[in-house]
Amino acid sequence: MNKILTKEEAKKIIDKVLAFSKADEMSVALNGGRTGNIRYARNSVSTSGESYDQSLAVTAVFGKRSGTATINEFDDASLEKTVRRAEEIARLAPENPEYMPMLGPQTYIEAPTFADSTANIDPDYRAKAAFDSIDPCSKKGLTAAGYMEDSAGYSAMGNSKGLFGFNKSTSVDFSITVRTADGLGSGYAIRDFNDVSKLSTKQATEIAMQKALASSTAKALEPGKYTVILEPAASIDLLQNMMRSMDARNADEGRSFLSKKGGGTRLGEKLFDERVNIYSDPSNIEIPTSGFGGGGGGRMGGGGSDGRPQEKISWIENGVVKNVYYSRFWADKKGVKGVPPPSGFIMAGGTESLADLIKGTEKGILVTRMWYIRAVDPQTLLYTGLTRDGTFYIEKGQIKFPVKNFRFNESPIIMLNNLEAMGVPTRIGGCLVPPLKIRDFTFSSLSDAV
Repeated sequence: MNKILTKEEAKKIIDKVLAFSKADEMSVALNGGRTGNIRYARNSVSTSGESYDQSLAVTAVFGKRSGTATINEFDDASLEKTVRRAEEIARLAPENPEYMPMLGPQTYIEAPTFADSTANIDPDYRAKAAFDSIDPCSKKGLTAAGYMEDSAGYSAMGNSKGLFGFNKSTSVDFSITVRTADGLGSGYAIRDFNDVSKLSTKQATEIAMQKALASSTAKALEPGKYTVILEPAASIDLLQNMMRSMDARNADEGRSFLSKKGGGTRLGEKLFDERVNIYSDPSNIEIPTSGFGGGGGGRMGGGGSDGRPQEKISWIENGVVKNVYYSRFWADKKGVKGVPPPSGFIMAGGTESLADLIKGTEKGILVTRMWYIRAVDPQTLLYTGLTRDGTFYIEKGQIKFPVKNFRFNESPIIMLNNLEAMGVPTRIGGCLVPPLKIRDFTFSSLSDAV
């Protein structure tokens, strides 16, 4: 059987499964494809490989009782056996008081989530990508540690109400950390694309090399509030955590930064700087995603889908919260249409480059990335974490010297109210995010980590 099925092949299997059903309702999720990777450390490849997998999940429903069974063999006997197993589990399961009947046929956006260049990656390509990263580091006495993972696959879903969706997708993710020989300097770069022809491991590594060499003589600065320039790799986690917190039920039930004291939500309120505009668009050419969510190409929406279409949605417009996302149950309970969570998001930015933002900064700190981020207070979205892999002091529009890393305590809500400037958005983590210049960013203590 082909590892990446066509739309017609996937539908044929799903229809066959549904024909075996004796349940009130049945849904089928079918996924498969290839994943390859190469990993290196200390300027030497340590592991590489390629795997192929396909899986089919059947969910049977009787009333409000449901059961799911999975299998990776698609002959008729195995498919029927899996259907019977799902039905048996469903009969034994307790009722789910929040169960919603399955959706009928839907119309899904078709986005360019699949690139032949990525699907055709082979071991030779991975070896060359690793060499292009290791070789320049080795020649300059630097140590490289990197990882590249590529995938090409499909996702299909269907149910007994006539719903069917199919999406093919590819992705490639690359990250590189470069250290100086004495271990005191560290640089980092990360890239992700649907189309691997947009990836240059050499170019990304050169950026990490520059930061490693420039950061080896770090000086300690006093913790406090500073103007910061956050590269997209530094702000993406905070922004993703904020977007994942825009759930309507959590807001309605008082567990969210969107909850009002005494009840109600802050939907429609201006909570951010008026320049903040965040939306999602599955057909965006830079971050295309599946039209039904969970179908590849995005990082935000999780691995599954309830069948609702992904559409272009404005979440924050001119600083005002325009939409929150709903489960189907909560949308029904509240009597609204309700949109699903996005697979990825786009934060509109400005026209300046990162270099332009630095040139326009009298005093500040450039942050390459953050890590080890943990929630402190979910109702204010206060997070703590550390800077890493290249933190630099800026004075009179120039990078003056590297500084020791900080622990920060900050909320993306406060951060986006202290916005001074934004650069051109770039793809990071399946999203489009600009570099951000933020005033009064809170660094609470120093960190000895490099």
